[in-house]
Amino acid sequence: MSAQTGHGPAGGAAAGDNVIELRDLTVAHGRRPAVHHVSGTFRRGSLTALVGPNGAGKTSLLRAIAGLHAPEEGAIRRGAGRIALLPQMTSLDRAFPISCLDVVMLGHWSRLGALRGAAVTDRTAAREALLAVGLGGFERRPVGSLSAGQFQRLLFARLLVEDAPVILLDEPFNAVDARTAADLLRLVQSWHGEGRTVLAVLHDLDLVRREFPDCLLLAREPIAWGPTAEVLSPANRLRARMMAEGWDEDAGNCDPRRSGPAAAA
Repeated sequence: MSAQTGHGPAGGAAAGDNVIELRDLTVAHGRRPAVHHVSGTFRRGSLTALVGPNGAGKTSLLRAIAGLHAPEEGAIRRGAGRIALLPQMTSLDRAFPISCLDVVMLGHWSRLGALRGAAVTDRTAAREALLAVGLGGFERRPVGSLSAGQFQRLLFARLLVEDAPVILLDEPFNAVDARTAADLLRLVQSWHGEGRTVLAVLHDLDLVRREFPDCLLLAREPIAWGPTAEVLSPANRLRARMMAEGWDEDAGNCDPRRSGPAAAA
């Protein structure tokens, strides 16, 4: 499947099944390009790995889908419902004096807002989420006392409380032990089984081949998007590596008139 069409109607899915559509999307930082001309659709209920070399624009694309980074060009059409984002663990400040239960309670924020107080049922849901990720009894523990694996479990508990139909994960298994990674992967698979749409930035291609049915391979431009076995072909991975080796970090600003892959289709 081509990088231009992704999982849109041309790939056989009805338009009503689409939940996130990228239309010739370009994302930049200070007008310096991060992701060029990505077009395609993440279907409702799909489980997609976002892979590519370091600096390929994976996090930038994820943040744009979450609504945290405005596109330079193109558009994103999102279906109804909330979008939950798990950022990279290294980007979070764990020194702030807050308890584990309070972190999980933040998952209710999108529903409660700043003016509504939390109900007893909300706190019960937060405690149940902690139990579900293996942190039962950690309610009063300060987040600064947690190991890397425990902290990632805590962030997954917040996602459980957030209960969003679309979940974006940025390197969710990075820097955690094997047992934690396996436990969190089971949560991801359960979300997929519930019909949620899950997109995860990953580096472990063996894991991607084994657990993620769909894949988007980026090298600042889309290389391929579709069934994982097709996307991660030797030819596609070679093309991504060659493009990465040719990147010019001193390149000029993004030119919106430039014809990308979608324009050439």
